[in-house]
Amino acid sequence: MAERLLIIDDDARLAAMVSDYLGAAGFAVDRSLTGRDGLAALERGGFDAVILDVMLPDIDGFELCRTIRARAQTPILMLTARGDETDRIVGLELGADDYLPKPFSPRELLARLRAILRRGALARPGGPAPLRFGRLVIDRESRSLSVGGEEKALTSHQFDLLVALAENAGRVLSRERLMDLVKGEDLDAYDRTVDVHISRLRALIEDDPKHPRRIITVRGAGYVFARKQDGEA
Repeated sequence: MAERLLIIDDDARLAAMVSDYLGAAGFAVDRSLTGRDGLAALERGGFDAVILDVMLPDIDGFELCRTIRARAQTPILMLTARGDETDRIVGLELGADDYLPKPFSPRELLARLRAILRRGALARPGGPAPLRFGRLVIDRESRSLSVGGEEKALTSHQFDLLVALAENAGRVLSRERLMDLVKGEDLDAYDRTVDVHISRLRALIEDDPKHPRRIITVRGAGYVFARKQDGEA
């Protein structure tokens, strides 16, 4: 069965072009020209990912991203003509899985979309055992995170970043290496998206995010995931 996508963009011409391109690539695509119509479509369910424009006529795209993420973990790829770093960081902090500035090539959109869908897919049965660090349990098969028995919600990109850190516990990983592990591509060394996601992860797993003891910054080098904290067996 074809994966279902929802495009929420008031640019009808662009939405139609993207829809046709992704349809030819094997996806089933629905389109909404307003945020409210998009939310109504999402409430009916069945979508595997959302392509969301920031500039909508009725609802701010960032606010819509926040609303979607509060209701579901459906992967979100944000589009915007405002491609500056601040906008991208805001989108990621609100729960977007990736961010693509306009104008963009349909091939790049397809590649990024496939990447977030791949990251969000459940692992096959018989997958690796959960990673356990004290109260922290990372289940790579169900792609779930729990802390002290309480399940925590994160985006597919954040989950993959956490797994990359945990699988390399005790090893210092640079931002570039983390980007490579998570996305499989080289990115600018000054890209702050890793820092944004690290901040989100700390808020979920650290007792005191301002004084982290699990995901530790190594100044000038990157981050290291601590195997043990004080008091852990």
